[in-house]
Amino acid sequence: MKKIFLFIVIASTALSCFGWGQKGHDVVAFIAEKHLQPEVLAHVEVVLGNKSLVYYSNWLDNVSHTEAYAYTKTWHYKNVDADVTYETAPKNQKGDVVEAVKSIVGQLEKGGISQEKENIMLRMLIHLVGDMHQPMHLGHLSDLGGNLHKIKFFKRDNNLHSVWDNSIVESAHKWSYTEWQSQIDRVSEVERTRLIAGDIDDWAKETYMIASKIYEATPIGSNISYDYVAEWTPVIEQQFLKGGLRLAHLLNIIYSK
Repeated sequence: MKKIFLFIVIASTALSCFGWGQKGHDVVAFIAEKHLQPEVLAHVEVVLGNKSLVYYSNWLDNVSHTEAYAYTKTWHYKNVDADVTYETAPKNQKGDVVEAVKSIVGQLEKGGISQEKENIMLRMLIHLVGDMHQPMHLGHLSDLGGNLHKIKFFKRDNNLHSVWDNSIVESAHKWSYTEWQSQIDRVSEVERTRLIAGDIDDWAKETYMIASKIYEATPIGSNISYDYVAEWTPVIEQQFLKGGLRLAHLLNIIYSK
């Protein structure tokens, strides 16, 4: 019995490492590509071996489960329980998504690293900025970012994390990542400036506040249906857009020298 329980906990912990599903990460990366300054885009593509941001948008989810990159498993999220604030939440000594993004940005800005290391760090950043905008990645430690928060999705057993990774996204729009970009990436320059304002902590705290509202709106045992999808789809659209615009903003700052 203890072995079964341990397996469930380990499996749930592994699940909590995944941010947006593949579609979501592709959308964030493609929006970012569209907002890179031409010289920055050219440099980034060279660093990535003539690959696009989208090509590597899901790379970290896979390699985090290999021995070489096992140290990055906790980098995909920052847990903030209900009885603490973003500022007072205990730090994970193995790292979290906010500290990872800050560290990578700082090292890339400083420069002086090999092209091989720059390539790996850039792949990581593309993915982690997306993760930072998935609300359940600023979810509670007590339920592993919603993985243990059991609900139903159209009467089928599910959990809050999985629903926010994929289910609502695919129920909202049957679009490719290019169609997602063309439909939601339509804000004015004034609005774009507003969305990229602040720093990495501001962005993460904003995601945490959204997560808090999601928990409140989705008690354990909830049966999510059409009304829930309709209510929260605009939030997912905004999080995709913010993630993409902010990733582009960081890369433009790093490489506009």
